[in-house]
Amino acid sequence: MSKSFSFQINARDGRARAGIIHTKRGEIRTPAFMPVGTAATVKAMLPENVRATGADILLGNTYHLMLRPGAERMARLGGLHKFMNWERPILTDSGGFQVMSLNELRKLDEKGVTFKSHIDGSTHHLTPELSIEIQKLLGSDIVMCFDECTPHPATEDVAAKSMRLSMRWADRSRAAFGDRPDHALFGIQQGSVFPELRAESAEALGKIGFDGYAIGGLAVGEGQAAMFEVLDYAPGQLPSDKPRYLMGVGKPDDIVGAVERGVDMFDCVLPSRSGRTGQALTRFGAVNIKNARHAEDPRPLDPDCSCPACKNYSRAYLHHVFKAQEIICSMLLTWHNLHYYQELMAGLRGAIAAGALDEFVAVFHARRAEGDVEPV
Repeated sequence: MSKSFSFQINARDGRARAGIIHTKRGEIRTPAFMPVGTAATVKAMLPENVRATGADILLGNTYHLMLRPGAERMARLGGLHKFMNWERPILTDSGGFQVMSLNELRKLDEKGVTFKSHIDGSTHHLTPELSIEIQKLLGSDIVMCFDECTPHPATEDVAAKSMRLSMRWADRSRAAFGDRPDHALFGIQQGSVFPELRAESAEALGKIGFDGYAIGGLAVGEGQAAMFEVLDYAPGQLPSDKPRYLMGVGKPDDIVGAVERGVDMFDCVLPSRSGRTGQALTRFGAVNIKNARHAEDPRPLDPDCSCPACKNYSRAYLHHVFKAQEIICSMLLTWHNLHYYQELMAGLRGAIAAGALDEFVAVFHARRAEGDVEPV
């Protein structure tokens, strides 16, 4: 287990927790949202701007970085932190989700996964041991076990077979990780939507022993209601003194509901991807800046937001630069969305600390129900 990595819970409100993850590279305030830096960059953002939104940690993608520029090259250049000019914590996924999503381009066996690169068609074989080695070369602060992301829908037999393979891979990942005092290793719970399989997975991971635990196999098409049904019990199956990370989630209301159910960490491409496609995410819901109704609207996206897009630019301007396909639109909307997500996380942390989470959640949903306010 990591000697410099620890999790401190400072407040609880129901099942929700607020705390701090301590790492060698800095503290991570929880509940935490991790912007996704797929290819060693958060698209349309400078690292210092990402930090300015309030982000304490970024996520990097093992699959993409192993293919380009390559983990060995990155290690020679000083590691991922130096390479992308981000000196705070970085979590890297194992590559499992991306590989599993390749469908016809991959072949699975007990040893690992053989797949063809989406870039040039070259063949690669990714195993738990190689995934851990790649993440070591990248210099990740939080390393994820290699697992199979069970597809949805899946029968109980298929989900059980997939989960048990992931548990064997988790054991191999733990052995490959070894003793790395300044780095942490997270296990990943699987089991689809079946409580008994989730419990079996949690028990297996607990016996192996990890610095933190992720809830995998959700946000893969099951819908929010089914996801929340799993989250009603899955976090409680994991060790209570370790961080709980819900992978690939999600929309603001997904995050709020998961925090209520005891989740501490999140990541998702939604805020940056939405920013690049003309969608701003606000406390009143989504604003599609491409819509003609914004063409002469002098208001900001959100008058109570302090991000550069809201402080300095009108909806009319943002509509114009989107229509003109100017890069500044992606930059401003992405900055706004990431700012909003970090503001949401700060609000959740404060509400938990004050014992006022129910009130915070009620206001959150009421504002979203109100919707984007039309100009007077």
